[in-house]
Amino acid sequence: MKFDELKSEFSFPKLEEEVLKYWDETDTFHNGIKLHQHAPRFSFYEGPPTANGSPGVHHVIARTIKDMICRYKQMRGFLVERKAGWDTHGLPVEIEVETALGLKTKSDIEKYGVAAFNDKCRLSVFRYKKDWDELTRRIGYWLDLDKPYVTCDNNYIETVWWILAQFYNRGMLYKGHKILPYCPRCGTGLSSHEVAQGYQDVKDPSIFVRAELADEPGTKFLVWTTTPWTLISNVALAVAADADYIKVKRGDEKLILAESLADRVLGTDYEVLERFKGSTLEYKKYKPFFNYSTILLNLCLLQYNASFSFS
Repeated sequence: MKFDELKSEFSFPKLEEEVLKYWDETDTFHNGIKLHQHAPRFSFYEGPPTANGSPGVHHVIARTIKDMICRYKQMRGFLVERKAGWDTHGLPVEIEVETALGLKTKSDIEKYGVAAFNDKCRLSVFRYKKDWDELTRRIGYWLDLDKPYVTCDNNYIETVWWILAQFYNRGMLYKGHKILPYCPRCGTGLSSHEVAQGYQDVKDPSIFVRAELADEPGTKFLVWTTTPWTLISNVALAVAADADYIKVKRGDEKLILAESLADRVLGTDYEVLERFKGSTLEYKKYKPFFNYSTILLNLCLLQYNASFSFS
């Protein structure tokens, strides 16, 4: 077989366009599906992108891998229909619309009108759809974009509810409890991705608490926490197994704390009595924290940013 010589004016981008043009003119993708109508089915579910954001390089990588698998299965004789999809739910869509409309709070949305706000969100969802379609075509990713599933479409929503009803009727659903990130401003749960988008450093109030050892009267763990409201039900303390801890004498009391934090917490007015690893503290028992009324009083003071420690 003789191949044409690769000339200096050869252009890969131009060759790509010629191949894509040929695929468009011959409708290669759809014809390939028609040829396999009676073949065994290989189901491919397109993890739907959110069309209200521009596609990036990471989408090219993921879609290349998806396309490779689907082409392989089709060449092996399977029917691979490759239905496209668009994810139209989530706070990113709402936040984009809120910003465009100058809305700051949930009450602002209610004043604007929930129905009108939802209409704006539906329009925003497909803001970048042309960019997505063009990217899909340019990277040679074969996908049925003519009949996509769209998560805000009533038919799709009703289908999801129907599937859930089947699970329920077969006794495959149960009611339980799960801790989720929550947005008090929006009044909704948050996905881990949404939490990451709004990450910022904040300063939280914290307190130091003394916990006396059950078998060593007068010796106390010096405990630091940023969640003082959990003290009422506290049943355990955490230490780092490989970290260095010390027992010190400070005034009339003996305290156990991490050596690296001693100067920062106590200053220099203390005497080191013992040094040991955190692992030696495992299974040490301490007395329950003082009465609930004392805890609640201090928690109330905490609301006014009072600086204190208590034992």
